[in-house]
Amino acid sequence: MEFIQEVISYPAFYPVLCVLLLILLLIQTVRIHKDRHQLRSDAIQRSRAVIGGQVVEQVAPFLPNFPCNPADARFVGKPVDFVAFSGLSEKDKVDEVLFIEVKTGRSELNAREKEIRRAVKEGRIRYVEYRCF
Repeated sequence: MEFIQEVISYPAFYPVLCVLLLILLLIQTVRIHKDRHQLRSDAIQRSRAVIGGQVVEQVAPFLPNFPCNPADARFVGKPVDFVAFSGLSEKDKVDEVLFIEVKTGRSELNAREKEIRRAVKEGRIRYVEYRCF
């Protein structure tokens, strides 16, 4: 305890303490600024990826290797991007119904999309006719 009182009473203690605190404040400010810049950069990059994905979703039926005739596809958006009725536009006969999810880059199916895929694979699908009046 005496040592602490002796250090505190030393004439240069408070100026040295102030300089050290100022240095620590500057270091912390630089760190926060770097973190904020990285977060902003990451947010901008993610936003661009989302917008790019949305654009690709809209033009996907006209890109090579789309799984059906673009005229057979209907954009839904959520929870799947397209429902397609393969063969309808050319033969007036539906060969199959497709649920199409468009992905770009390294994006993966989310939990809801995986659940829909599983329901289709397990055959948990039905047709419902709903009459209002």
